[in-house]
Amino acid sequence: MVLSELLIYGGKPLIGSVKVSGAKNSVLKLMAASLLTKEPCIIKNVPNLSDVQKMISLLTDLGTEAKWLAPGTLYLHNDQQLNYYGSEKLMREMRASILILGPLLARTNKAHVYYPGGCSIGPRPIDLHLKGLEALGAVVEKEQGGVLYIYTKGLKGNRIYLDFPSVGATENILMAAVLAEGRTTIENAAKEPELVELQRFLTAMGANIHGAGTDTIVVEGVKKLKGTEYSVLADRIEAGTFLLAGAITGGSVKVYGARADHNEALLYKLHESGSELNIGTNYIEEKNNNRPSAIRIRTMPYPGFPTDLQPQIVALLTIADGTSLITETVFPDRFKYVHELIRLGANIVVEGECAIVKGVCKLKGAKMEAADLRGGAALVLAALSATGESRVGQLEHLDRGYENFSDKLVMLGAEVERHN
Repeated sequence: MVLSELLIYGGKPLIGSVKVSGAKNSVLKLMAASLLTKEPCIIKNVPNLSDVQKMISLLTDLGTEAKWLAPGTLYLHNDQQLNYYGSEKLMREMRASILILGPLLARTNKAHVYYPGGCSIGPRPIDLHLKGLEALGAVVEKEQGGVLYIYTKGLKGNRIYLDFPSVGATENILMAAVLAEGRTTIENAAKEPELVELQRFLTAMGANIHGAGTDTIVVEGVKKLKGTEYSVLADRIEAGTFLLAGAITGGSVKVYGARADHNEALLYKLHESGSELNIGTNYIEEKNNNRPSAIRIRTMPYPGFPTDLQPQIVALLTIADGTSLITETVFPDRFKYVHELIRLGANIVVEGECAIVKGVCKLKGAKMEAADLRGGAALVLAALSATGESRVGQLEHLDRGYENFSDKLVMLGAEVERHN
């Protein structure tokens, strides 16, 4: 069996401009939210990702009519009785599949689902999802093999405090609450831009929601929702990845679609490491002709430094002047990619939730294997900086979250070849 790999001839600065695609971490939630109405929803700026295709398959299994009206424009319609059984195969493959839970409960009063899969970056329990739904009146029955049967006689609003500002839990509770009876208040809610987008999408459908983007979200339940047409915001993690690609290669990259207000923590750390930043109304440009400076990073829930950019900035710091300290507070197993960077000559020691990175002057090409989405992106960035030839295998991980990644790199002057 021939596995996909990226052949990279490194050592060239990336120069030029690139436009980021629609946000993976937004579109999957909007697709799940379409289950809340019997009317059609049209979602634009949808990236062509393997996770999007899996979500389409999952929604189709539940009874959704799904079709592409044009490249990037997705039509979803659920006017028939929904099947409340989630596909075990698809749910085991994708973390975001758990987001059908809230909509199914709100629409059908029951759901038969499985613990979700996704990248192997550490435990990501769904207990906060379940506690929140139980507070709305759901009954949760757990069966062997990671099967969940959840039902309700009718969801009713309640005051819910999240022990941790989980993005997924906030979203699932929010989607269930929009059709619940009465008022729901979610305290210590997640504040990510993708959550704000979900509120806007649901509001366009007729929901009554206030406070997304703050610690407290208040939902007044409505009887039903209508269809809508909506365009997905640009992917801030993809934007950050390309800004870091420019920095690690000593190039100059202008990223269209990147928003400074969605990337403040990254921009601060790029500036601290020595990058020059030019911020426009619809772009961010990064320049750095010098060796980056060592810095400290601590991942945190938004608006802190995003865990989804931790591997990529570690790649940058492998060639920094000095010793950097990176603390991972969100996903403790997110340093699994480190042993692959060491193949390039990186000097990294992992101690618990911390990685100590002693910068080297130069990385040298090597063969590596991606084990997850963002770790895979870090390997590609490091290979772009390294001298000589590198190979990055298991690109299926990258295909989950980066649309036309290798093509965009080529547009910036990278010497890369994809072999499927």
